[in-house]
Parts: sequence; structure tokens; C-alpha cells
Amino acid sequence: MKKNYLLSPGPTPLPPEVCEAQSRPIIHHRTPQYLAILKEVLENLKYVFQTKNDVLIFTSSGTGAMEASVVNLLSGGDKAICVQAGKFGERWAEICKAYKIEPVVIDVPWGKSVDPKLIQEKLNTIKPAPKVVFTTLCETSTGVTTDIEQIAKVVKNTEAVLVTDAISALGVLPCFTDDWGVDVVISGSQKGLMIPPGLAFCSVSEKAWKLAATSTCPKFYYDYKKYKKALEQSDTPFTSAISLIIALNESLRLIRKDGLEKVFKNYHALANAVRSAALGMGLELFADKTCASDAVTAIKVPVGIDGESLVKIMRDEYGVTVAGGQDAIKGKVIRIAHMGYINEFDIMLCLSCLEKVLIRLGYKFNVGSGLKAAQEVLIKEIA
Repeated sequence: MKKNYLLSPGPTPLPPEVCEAQSRPIIHHRTPQYLAILKEVLENLKYVFQTKNDVLIFTSSGTGAMEASVVNLLSGGDKAICVQAGKFGERWAEICKAYKIEPVVIDVPWGKSVDPKLIQEKLNTIKPAPKVVFTTLCETSTGVTTDIEQIAKVVKNTEAVLVTDAISALGVLPCFTDDWGVDVVISGSQKGLMIPPGLAFCSVSEKAWKLAATSTCPKFYYDYKKYKKALEQSDTPFTSAISLIIALNESLRLIRKDGLEKVFKNYHALANAVRSAALGMGLELFADKTCASDAVTAIKVPVGIDGESLVKIMRDEYGVTVAGGQDAIKGKVIRIAHMGYINEFDIMLCLSCLEKVLIRLGYKFNVGSGLKAAQEVLIKEIA
């Protein structure tokens, strides 16, 4: 009997508490019972976002929160800096173009992180000045982490608002929204927050609210003001995804029980184990070592090996789901997630399957070398 293991960078596996919560009988969303749950969720989201600002909840994928940030902060004809270091960074420019906003694109080679000085240069030289800087904390397509803290220092003393896509980073990587000075942080439900797809989140600073007051982009469902008004009653302006909110309440409780410091340390250990295993097998990492992400690791597929077949065999024959490459690196990398409800034994099982399938496809290396390297890291870093 085949068992299935999910190690893709979203959706991620669900804790039992989350599965149980979703099986409860549905309740009405305009009742004291539900609003009490939503109030707890909103407070715990502030903890995970590390902010005192409002956190808005949309019933959508993370892309919905991305679009919301564009239409609420900008007007047609405005300029916005869009950092493109992978497939998901490119989405910022695509959304801007849909609303007649001019993207000032900073193209970064895939596998590397943007130099904050490039953003500083654009802010100093582009006229009229860009009103927003769109960035990505974890570029899931490449396994790269962006130094948002340093970018925030660049943007902080300008009129521009800093927006960060933390869809695959929130609850996985350090994201100190207020301390760093990030104006808008967005995320989604199916990554580090450990519930199914369907919810998106957006924290909004006072600086961002001031810019939003001048926006003339068309909007209805994603209108920040409607969500802010509803928040005054710990409510939502439209029908809530009730079961997802109830599930989120359980996952946030789990995160808060462990504490973010412990959570970050655990994911860092799992990421180190995967990276060490890859190197132990003689494989190359796609991301530069200075910016490798603790949320997902992209590993180059060896020359002569079909990357798409590698992913397909692992998933269809052995029940271990990892992700392949996208766009220009399709078939050239595999991506192993170490976020969400994943522990060290899930990682070891995934690596064992990877070794087995690589051998089957003809790759030559010392069998067990990856597992040994990973285990050494886990013994050292996880008690």
C-alpha cells in the first residue's frame, strides 16, 4: 500500500489539529461564536507577522493579496519598482501592467538575491519617483531569500512604500515587519501557516494607509478600506471562508505554542540537512549559498538526468511529492520544501527516495552519502 508524502513548496502537509478543525460542523459567520474565533485569529496573525498593524484577510490565493496591494496603493500612470529574481517576482510587474501602472523592473539572475543598492539607485534617479517597491522575501521558484531588512533601510527614508511577498516565508523565515519597517507584508495560507489554499493576508502600515488614501485604481472586493472598517468589529466585509479560518486558528495556536524562535531554528536545521545531503551526493544547489532559503531548496538535476522524470517517478511510484523547476529551469532543478508540518523524518524519507530514483535513472554516487550528510546535521542541530 503506497503512502503519500508532501514535500512541495505549497500546499504543505496539515497537522492533525487542522484536519480535525476542518471536519467540524459549519457555523454561521455573523455570529458571536465565529467572531470570537476570528478575533483570536487576528491577534495571532499579528504575532506571526510581528506587527501591531492591521492584518487583512482575503478569501483568495496569495496572488489576491498581491493584486490588492497594487490596486490599493497605486493609480494608473504611477511607477513602481518590481524586483524580479524568479517566477513569482515577475508577477508583480504583470499585475502592475494590468492596471496601467508602469513597472520599473530590476532583473536579478535566477538563483541570486537583489543588491539593495540597485533599489536605492532607482529611487534616486527615476522621475517621477516610484511610489512602491515590490519585493519577494522567499522566491519559491529558485530557493532564494531576499534581504528585506536591508531593503527596508533603503526605502524607509523615502516617500515610497515597501511591499513584500512573504507567501512562502511567513512563519518559516524571520520577518520582523515592524522592527524592519516593512509597510505591507502579504502571505498565503498553504505554506508555513499549514492550512489548505484559500486564504491570503496583508499587514498594512500607517505609511501605506496614507498612500492608499490617494489611490484611484478600480477596486471592489479587494478594497482595503472595506476590510479596515470590518476590522473595527473583528469582522470581514464579505462571507468568510469559515472552515479555513477555524483551521487557521488551530495552526496559529500551534505556532504560538512553539514560539517563532524555535520554529525558525527548526526550519533552518531541516534546510541545512537538505543542502548538506545534496552536496553529499555530489549535486549542486541552484541558489547562491549567501541567500539560500530555509523554506525550500532548489537542487540542480545532474547532467544526463531527466528532471521531469525524476519528479514524476518520486511522486507517482513512491508517493513522495517534490516540485520541479519552472520556466527556463523546467526539468533542470527539483525543489524540496522544508516548511509547514514537516519534520526531520519526513526529510530523511524524501532524501532516501531521491537517492533511490537517482540511482535508477543512472546517476553515479556513493549510495547513502546524502542520507549520512543529512543525519549528521540533524543530530547536531535538532535535539
